[in-house]
Amino acid sequence: MIVRTTLAALVAFVLLSVPLTDEAQPAEKVVRIGWLSIGSQSGSGIYTRPLEGFKQQLRELGWIEGRNLAIEYRYADGRTERLPALAEELVRLKVDLIFANPTPAALAARKATSTIPIVGTSLTEPVAVGLVASLARPGGNVTGVSYTFDMDIFGKQLELLKDVAPKVRRVAVLADPTSTPTYPRMLEATRAAGKSLGLELQLLEVRQPAEFDGAFVAMDRERAEALLVMGHPIFFLNRMRLAELAVKHRLPSMSTQEQWVDAGGLMSYGPNFVDMYRRGAVYVDRVLRGAKPGDLPIEQPTNLALVLNLKTAKRLGLTIPSALRERANQVIE
Repeated sequence: MIVRTTLAALVAFVLLSVPLTDEAQPAEKVVRIGWLSIGSQSGSGIYTRPLEGFKQQLRELGWIEGRNLAIEYRYADGRTERLPALAEELVRLKVDLIFANPTPAALAARKATSTIPIVGTSLTEPVAVGLVASLARPGGNVTGVSYTFDMDIFGKQLELLKDVAPKVRRVAVLADPTSTPTYPRMLEATRAAGKSLGLELQLLEVRQPAEFDGAFVAMDRERAEALLVMGHPIFFLNRMRLAELAVKHRLPSMSTQEQWVDAGGLMSYGPNFVDMYRRGAVYVDRVLRGAKPGDLPIEQPTNLALVLNLKTAKRLGLTIPSALRERANQVIE
């Protein structure tokens, strides 16, 4: 009797000790987020690094794509008019959160839903465009990282252009007046900086790619010696064509967006996009763990990056001063 009891207990112990099969184990909950971008899925180099930085930061925070995280990617391929439909598609999929970039994508997501949390990045003037009530207390379902920077950045960009090409006296400024509510302030700050540096500025307002060639013809006609490209979506999406036109017309060029340099532009000085997207991932983590978007203050960029393209400098017959190369966050050789 004692032997039988002991044997039965041993069998029970063994059965309890055997781990559950994969089918029997409870599956780890998979969180789905929507990635809504005005850009394109194709690209390389600097263009893809923000996305990789975003996913790497999420991995470090415990969110691993393919295990407990699924990302629904939606790209507008530069067509702003496609964003509302893409945002509505993500809402129908009932994603747990929408990560939107830049401002037009966040606006489309906000219009599509007032309940699904939205984390935006590269947000330009989020208060002015009605995305949030204030930077400190956004309210609603939107938070994230702003692209807004001090307007004196344009003066710094012009200074850096002069460091590379000291003889420059006339700078063409390529801008899209319809892209942002802060355009008048940007233009005012740029003109003030140009005046203080003794530079004559030639403003060229462009609203569509069909106007690019005509703008460069006007630069030649007015004898522009350098080019400042504002960080507007139309220029970002067509940066390779614009960078090649700048080289063709022998113009040292500067932009706020570092992707400009990867596309063949000479220089950029502005917010670090990889850092911005990693910070966006931190917001995603906080929201997924229960924080309310409306309670998370909008973060403004503090990490500015100088990027140089030595290949382009060589094509233009320019020598980048060694002191400037040492200051650069990245140098493309």
